[in-house]
Amino acid sequence: MQQESTRRSNRDRTEATRADLIAAARKLFTEKSYAETGTPEIVAAAGVTRGALYHHFADKQALFAAVVEQEAAVVADEIERASPPSLFARDALIAGSDAYLTAMRAPGRTRLLLLDGPAVLGRAAMDEIDNRHGNRSLREGLVAAMRAQTMVRLPVEALTALLAAAFDRAALAIEAGAETAPYREVLVALIDGLSPTHLQAPGPARTR
Repeated sequence: MQQESTRRSNRDRTEATRADLIAAARKLFTEKSYAETGTPEIVAAAGVTRGALYHHFADKQALFAAVVEQEAAVVADEIERASPPSLFARDALIAGSDAYLTAMRAPGRTRLLLLDGPAVLGRAAMDEIDNRHGNRSLREGLVAAMRAQTMVRLPVEALTALLAAAFDRAALAIEAGAETAPYREVLVALIDGLSPTHLQAPGPARTR
């Protein structure tokens, strides 16, 4: 019993140290950028030793990847909470889109996920992270809409990638100071434009 308690205590301390490092790194990466942040600053801000940092992470890049993964998971969680299965498929996609734009307004998040993330980790690694989180949520929403026949059937991976790129571009523009409403209007139009009724070819003109 005592051994189990000790193991649990050690595990809790280990998880707390890791969480402290991620929190300290996130703050510094968003305030100064990845390139301008050194590991001595991170360990000082986290209140741990340099050895503790390298016990949990191979290097600064690995710590940055953990920060990005955590941010992406938070965004996906907010999307999923805003678009429960009880919503109609189309409404869930719109609600998820709104939740994404709202989530990306968190200070530093756009920089971490859309600017420094691809630059530091590479596009392929960022795609893998996105596919575990936000893109997964979007893909599931698109599949649900196709199954509900409120969206035409299209190659889901390609559609997910292209819509996600549109959402990311909107988030970047809003971060730079653009109004949200026009971007939201276009994103909703993109989603609604994929409905079978919107994509039906017009019939022959009627004559009297």
